[in-house]
Amino acid sequence: MSLPPLYALRAFEVAARLNSFSKAAEALNITPGAVSRHIRTLEIWFDCELFKRQGPRVEVTEAGRVLAAQLNEGFRSIEWACRAFKSENHLLRLKAPSTLTMRWLLDVLSAFRDTHAKPTIEIASVWMDIDTVDFSLEPYDCAILLGNGYFGEATESRLLFSEWLIPVCAPALHESARQRLTQCCLIHPSADRRDWRRWLRRTGFFPELDMSSGIVFDTLEQAGLAAMNGHGVAIADLHLTLEALDNGLLTLPFREAIATGDGYYLVWPKNALRKKNIEILLNWLCDNIPVSPDVNIHYLDADNKRAD
Repeated sequence: MSLPPLYALRAFEVAARLNSFSKAAEALNITPGAVSRHIRTLEIWFDCELFKRQGPRVEVTEAGRVLAAQLNEGFRSIEWACRAFKSENHLLRLKAPSTLTMRWLLDVLSAFRDTHAKPTIEIASVWMDIDTVDFSLEPYDCAILLGNGYFGEATESRLLFSEWLIPVCAPALHESARQRLTQCCLIHPSADRRDWRRWLRRTGFFPELDMSSGIVFDTLEQAGLAAMNGHGVAIADLHLTLEALDNGLLTLPFREAIATGDGYYLVWPKNALRKKNIEILLNWLCDNIPVSPDVNIHYLDADNKRAD
Protein backbone atom coordinates (compact mmCIF):
# COMPACT_ATOMS: atom_id res chain seq x y z
CA MET A 1 0.00 0.00 0.00
CA SER A 2 1.21 3.51 -0.80
CA LEU A 3 -1.07 5.10 1.80
CA PRO A 4 -1.79 4.35 5.44
CA PRO A 5 -5.41 3.44 6.29
CA LEU A 6 -7.69 6.38 5.52
CA TYR A 7 -9.82 5.82 8.62
CA ALA A 8 -6.64 6.15 10.71
CA LEU A 9 -5.78 9.41 8.94
CA ARG A 10 -9.30 10.69 9.59
CA ALA A 11 -9.13 9.79 13.28
CA PHE A 12 -5.76 11.52 13.63
CA GLU A 13 -6.94 14.70 11.83
CA VAL A 14 -9.98 15.04 14.11
CA ALA A 15 -7.95 14.32 17.26
CA ALA A 16 -5.30 16.88 16.27
CA ARG A 17 -7.92 19.49 15.46
CA LEU A 18 -9.77 18.94 18.77
CA ASN A 19 -6.56 18.18 20.71
CA SER A 20 -8.37 15.36 22.47
CA PHE A 21 -8.80 11.62 21.89
CA SER A 22 -12.11 11.56 23.77
CA LYS A 23 -13.62 14.44 21.77
CA ALA A 24 -12.41 12.86 18.54
CA ALA A 25 -14.02 9.57 19.57
CA GLU A 26 -17.31 11.33 20.24
CA ALA A 27 -17.19 13.13 16.90
CA LEU A 28 -16.42 9.91 15.00
CA ASN A 29 -18.76 7.73 17.07
CA ILE A 30 -15.99 5.33 18.12
CA THR A 31 -14.18 4.71 21.43
CA PRO A 32 -11.17 6.70 22.68
CA GLY A 33 -9.22 3.46 22.63
CA ALA A 34 -9.95 3.06 18.91
CA VAL A 35 -8.71 6.61 18.28
CA SER A 36 -5.53 5.84 20.21
CA ARG A 37 -4.93 2.65 18.22
CA HIS A 38 -5.47 4.47 14.89
CA ILE A 39 -2.92 7.11 15.85
CA ARG A 40 -0.46 4.48 16.99
CA THR A 41 -0.85 2.80 13.59
CA LEU A 42 0.15 6.06 11.91
CA GLU A 43 3.11 6.63 14.22
CA ILE A 44 4.43 3.20 13.27
CA TRP A 45 3.71 3.90 9.59
CA PHE A 46 5.49 7.28 9.56
CA ASP A 47 8.07 6.25 12.19
CA CYS A 48 7.55 9.45 14.17
CA GLU A 49 5.66 10.65 17.21
CA LEU A 50 2.41 12.48 16.39
CA PHE A 51 1.17 13.04 19.96
CA LYS A 52 2.89 13.48 23.31
CA ARG A 53 1.01 11.48 25.94
CA GLN A 54 1.09 12.77 29.51
CA GLY A 55 -1.26 10.55 31.44
CA PRO A 56 -4.83 11.29 30.34
CA ARG A 57 -3.66 14.46 28.53
CA VAL A 58 -2.34 14.47 24.96
CA GLU A 59 -0.65 17.18 22.92
CA VAL A 60 0.03 17.11 19.20
CA THR A 61 3.71 17.31 18.22
CA GLU A 62 5.17 19.74 15.66
CA ALA A 63 5.34 16.94 13.09
CA GLY A 64 1.73 16.09 13.93
CA ARG A 65 0.64 19.70 13.38
CA VAL A 66 2.21 19.74 9.90
CA LEU A 67 0.52 16.48 8.91
CA ALA A 68 -2.82 17.51 10.43
CA ALA A 69 -2.89 20.80 8.50
CA GLN A 70 -2.35 19.01 5.19
CA LEU A 71 -4.90 16.32 6.01
CA ASN A 72 -7.45 18.94 7.02
CA GLU A 73 -7.15 20.57 3.60
CA GLY A 74 -7.35 17.22 1.84
CA PHE A 75 -10.42 15.98 3.72
CA ARG A 76 -12.12 19.34 3.16
CA SER A 77 -11.56 19.01 -0.60
CA ILE A 78 -12.98 15.49 -0.56
CA GLU A 79 -16.00 16.67 1.41
CA TRP A 80 -16.68 19.53 -0.98
CA ALA A 81 -16.25 17.26 -4.01
CA CYS A 82 -18.77 14.75 -2.61
CA ARG A 83 -21.19 17.49 -1.63
CA ALA A 84 -20.94 19.11 -5.06
CA PHE A 85 -21.38 15.79 -6.85
CA LYS A 86 -24.46 14.98 -4.81
CA SER A 87 -26.08 18.40 -5.21
CA GLU A 88 -25.12 19.00 -8.84
CA ASN A 89 -26.55 15.90 -10.49
CA HIS A 90 -28.88 18.25 -12.36
CA LEU A 91 -26.33 21.00 -12.97
CA LEU A 92 -24.46 21.42 -16.25
CA ARG A 93 -21.45 23.73 -16.27
CA LEU A 94 -21.03 25.13 -19.77
CA LYS A 95 -18.07 27.03 -21.20
CA ALA A 96 -18.72 29.25 -24.23
CA PRO A 97 -17.05 32.08 -26.20
CA SER A 98 -18.10 35.59 -25.18
CA THR A 99 -19.49 36.77 -28.55
CA LEU A 100 -21.51 33.60 -29.09
CA THR A 101 -22.91 33.98 -25.58
CA MET A 102 -23.98 37.60 -26.05
CA ARG A 103 -25.33 37.24 -29.60
CA TRP A 104 -27.17 33.92 -29.34
CA LEU A 105 -26.67 31.68 -26.34
CA LEU A 106 -28.14 33.86 -23.56
CA ASP A 107 -31.52 34.04 -25.28
CA VAL A 108 -31.49 30.33 -26.12
CA LEU A 109 -30.70 29.35 -22.52
CA SER A 110 -33.31 31.75 -21.17
CA ALA A 111 -35.94 29.97 -23.26
CA PHE A 112 -34.51 26.63 -22.12
CA ARG A 113 -35.02 27.56 -18.47
CA ASP A 114 -38.63 28.53 -19.21
CA THR A 115 -39.41 25.05 -20.48
CA HIS A 116 -37.01 22.78 -18.56
CA ALA A 117 -36.91 22.51 -14.78
CA LYS A 118 -33.75 20.41 -15.10
CA PRO A 119 -30.90 20.46 -15.82
CA THR A 120 -29.77 23.84 -14.55
CA ILE A 121 -27.26 25.36 -16.98
CA GLU A 122 -24.43 27.33 -15.38
CA ILE A 123 -22.65 29.23 -18.15
CA ALA A 124 -19.16 30.72 -18.07
CA SER A 125 -18.58 33.18 -20.91
CA VAL A 126 -14.86 33.14 -21.61
CA TRP A 127 -12.65 35.05 -24.04
CA MET A 128 -10.53 32.62 -26.05
CA ASP A 129 -8.28 33.58 -28.94
CA ILE A 130 -8.31 29.91 -29.94
CA ASP A 131 -11.26 28.01 -28.52
CA THR A 132 -10.11 25.16 -26.27
CA VAL A 133 -11.22 23.21 -23.22
CA ASP A 134 -9.41 20.79 -20.92
CA PHE A 135 -12.03 18.83 -19.01
CA SER A 136 -9.37 17.29 -16.76
CA LEU A 137 -8.34 20.72 -15.46
CA GLU A 138 -11.31 23.03 -16.05
CA PRO A 139 -14.58 22.83 -14.05
CA TYR A 140 -16.92 22.27 -17.01
CA ASP A 141 -19.19 19.43 -18.10
CA CYS A 142 -19.40 20.62 -21.70
CA ALA A 143 -18.39 23.54 -23.91
CA ILE A 144 -19.36 25.31 -27.11
CA LEU A 145 -16.22 25.91 -29.15
CA LEU A 146 -15.36 27.29 -32.57
CA GLY A 147 -13.18 24.85 -34.46
CA ASN A 148 -12.90 22.16 -37.11
CA GLY A 149 -14.64 19.47 -35.05
CA TYR A 150 -11.55 17.87 -33.49
CA PHE A 151 -11.02 18.86 -29.86
CA GLY A 152 -8.93 15.93 -28.63
CA GLU A 153 -9.24 12.16 -28.50
CA ALA A 154 -10.88 12.25 -25.08
CA THR A 155 -13.84 14.30 -26.31
CA GLU A 156 -16.99 13.97 -28.39
CA SER A 157 -18.60 16.82 -30.31
CA ARG A 158 -21.58 17.77 -32.46
CA LEU A 159 -21.75 20.61 -34.99
CA LEU A 160 -24.34 23.27 -34.16
CA PHE A 161 -23.76 25.65 -37.07
CA SER A 162 -20.95 26.67 -39.42
CA GLU A 163 -19.08 29.97 -39.43
CA TRP A 164 -19.76 32.32 -42.37
CA LEU A 165 -17.87 35.63 -42.53
CA ILE A 166 -19.30 38.74 -44.15
CA PRO A 167 -18.64 42.51 -43.92
CA VAL A 168 -21.11 44.63 -41.89
CA CYS A 169 -21.47 48.33 -41.20
CA ALA A 170 -23.94 50.92 -39.93
CA PRO A 171 -26.68 51.81 -42.45
CA ALA A 172 -25.21 55.31 -42.92
CA LEU A 173 -21.99 53.78 -44.31
CA HIS A 174 -23.65 51.24 -46.59
CA GLU A 175 -23.16 52.98 -49.96
CA SER A 176 -19.68 54.36 -49.26
CA ALA A 177 -18.49 50.98 -48.02
CA ARG A 178 -19.81 49.21 -51.09
CA GLN A 179 -18.34 51.66 -53.57
CA ARG A 180 -15.14 52.76 -51.80
CA LEU A 181 -14.16 50.12 -49.26
CA THR A 182 -10.48 51.03 -49.72
CA GLN A 183 -11.27 54.45 -48.23
CA CYS A 184 -13.18 53.07 -45.24
CA CYS A 185 -11.79 52.22 -41.83
CA LEU A 186 -11.59 48.46 -41.45
CA ILE A 187 -12.56 46.99 -38.06
CA HIS A 188 -10.73 43.79 -37.12
CA PRO A 189 -12.05 41.38 -34.45
CA SER A 190 -8.59 39.90 -33.84
CA ALA A 191 -5.04 41.23 -33.73
CA ASP A 192 -3.85 39.07 -36.64
CA ARG A 193 -6.58 40.51 -38.91
CA ARG A 194 -7.22 36.96 -40.12
CA ASP A 195 -10.96 37.30 -40.82
CA TRP A 196 -10.66 40.23 -43.23
CA ARG A 197 -7.72 38.50 -44.94
CA ARG A 198 -9.77 35.34 -45.48
CA TRP A 199 -12.77 37.21 -46.85
CA LEU A 200 -10.70 39.32 -49.28
CA ARG A 201 -8.65 36.34 -50.46
CA ARG A 202 -11.68 34.15 -51.06
CA THR A 203 -13.81 36.78 -52.81
CA GLY A 204 -10.95 38.33 -54.78
CA PHE A 205 -12.33 41.80 -54.04
CA PHE A 206 -10.12 44.86 -53.52
CA PRO A 207 -6.68 43.27 -53.98
CA GLU A 208 -5.10 46.69 -53.34
CA LEU A 209 -6.71 47.08 -49.92
CA ASP A 210 -4.21 48.05 -47.20
CA MET A 211 -4.63 45.58 -44.33
CA SER A 212 -2.13 47.27 -42.02
CA SER A 213 -4.55 50.04 -41.06
CA GLY A 214 -7.83 50.07 -39.19
CA ILE A 215 -9.09 49.39 -35.67
CA VAL A 216 -8.17 46.16 -33.90
CA PHE A 217 -10.27 44.48 -31.19
CA ASP A 218 -10.16 41.20 -29.27
CA THR A 219 -13.61 39.87 -30.12
CA LEU A 220 -16.34 39.86 -32.76
CA GLU A 221 -18.63 41.45 -30.18
CA GLN A 222 -16.38 44.51 -29.77
CA ALA A 223 -15.89 44.84 -33.52
CA GLY A 224 -19.64 44.61 -34.10
CA LEU A 225 -20.40 47.34 -31.55
CA ALA A 226 -17.83 49.61 -33.19
CA ALA A 227 -19.46 49.01 -36.56
CA MET A 228 -22.93 49.75 -35.15
CA ASN A 229 -21.64 53.11 -33.93
CA GLY A 230 -20.40 54.04 -37.40
CA HIS A 231 -16.67 53.70 -36.80
CA GLY A 232 -16.01 51.63 -39.91
CA VAL A 233 -16.69 48.33 -41.67
CA ALA A 234 -16.26 45.16 -39.62
CA ILE A 235 -15.98 41.55 -40.64
CA ALA A 236 -18.57 39.49 -38.75
CA ASP A 237 -20.04 36.04 -38.31
CA LEU A 238 -23.25 36.18 -40.31
CA HIS A 239 -25.33 34.01 -38.01
CA LEU A 240 -24.24 35.87 -34.89
CA THR A 241 -25.18 39.20 -36.48
CA LEU A 242 -28.75 38.32 -37.47
CA GLU A 243 -30.47 40.22 -34.66
CA ALA A 244 -28.53 43.42 -35.39
CA LEU A 245 -29.34 43.05 -39.09
CA ASP A 246 -33.04 42.44 -38.40
CA ASN A 247 -33.16 45.49 -36.10
CA GLY A 248 -31.50 47.72 -38.68
CA LEU A 249 -28.47 48.37 -36.50
CA LEU A 250 -26.19 46.84 -39.11
CA THR A 251 -26.39 46.31 -42.84
CA LEU A 252 -24.58 44.19 -45.42
CA PRO A 253 -22.63 46.27 -47.96
CA PHE A 254 -21.67 43.02 -49.75
CA ARG A 255 -23.67 39.84 -50.22
CA GLU A 256 -20.73 37.41 -50.37
CA ALA A 257 -20.37 35.25 -47.25
CA ILE A 258 -17.42 32.89 -47.08
CA ALA A 259 -17.18 29.61 -45.19
CA THR A 260 -14.11 29.38 -42.98
CA GLY A 261 -14.32 25.62 -42.61
CA ASP A 262 -14.89 26.04 -38.88
CA GLY A 263 -18.10 25.86 -36.93
CA TYR A 264 -19.53 26.06 -33.44
CA TYR A 265 -19.60 22.65 -31.77
CA LEU A 266 -20.98 21.37 -28.49
CA VAL A 267 -18.09 19.42 -26.95
CA TRP A 268 -18.11 17.05 -23.97
CA PRO A 269 -15.75 14.44 -22.49
CA LYS A 270 -16.14 10.81 -23.44
CA ASN A 271 -17.93 8.80 -20.77
CA ALA A 272 -19.34 12.04 -19.33
CA LEU A 273 -21.11 11.55 -16.01
CA ARG A 274 -23.98 13.83 -17.05
CA LYS A 275 -24.39 12.51 -20.59
CA LYS A 276 -28.21 12.49 -20.42
CA ASN A 277 -28.29 16.14 -19.40
CA ILE A 278 -25.80 17.00 -22.15
CA GLU A 279 -28.08 15.29 -24.68
CA ILE A 280 -31.05 17.36 -23.44
CA LEU A 281 -29.04 20.55 -23.92
CA LEU A 282 -27.72 19.42 -27.31
CA ASN A 283 -31.21 18.74 -28.64
CA TRP A 284 -32.38 22.16 -27.48
CA LEU A 285 -29.43 23.94 -29.07
CA CYS A 286 -29.93 22.10 -32.36
CA ASP A 287 -33.59 23.12 -32.36
CA ASN A 288 -32.66 26.77 -31.85
CA ILE A 289 -29.69 27.38 -34.14
CA PRO A 290 -29.59 30.80 -35.88
CA VAL A 291 -31.58 30.78 -39.12
CA SER A 292 -30.05 32.11 -42.32
CA PRO A 293 -31.36 35.59 -43.15
CA ASP A 294 -34.13 35.99 -45.68
CA VAL A 295 -31.96 38.10 -47.99
CA ASN A 296 -29.97 37.41 -51.13
CA ILE A 297 -26.67 36.04 -49.76
CA HIS A 298 -24.05 34.44 -51.99
CA TYR A 299 -22.48 31.67 -49.93
CA LEU A 300 -18.98 30.66 -51.00
CA ASP A 301 -18.00 27.26 -49.60
CA ALA A 302 -14.50 26.02 -48.84
CA ASP A 303 -13.88 25.40 -52.57
CA ASN A 304 -15.16 28.87 -53.52
CA LYS A 305 -18.23 27.30 -55.06
CA ARG A 306 -21.56 29.03 -54.72
CA ALA A 307 -23.56 27.31 -52.00
CA ASP A 308 -26.69 29.44 -52.28
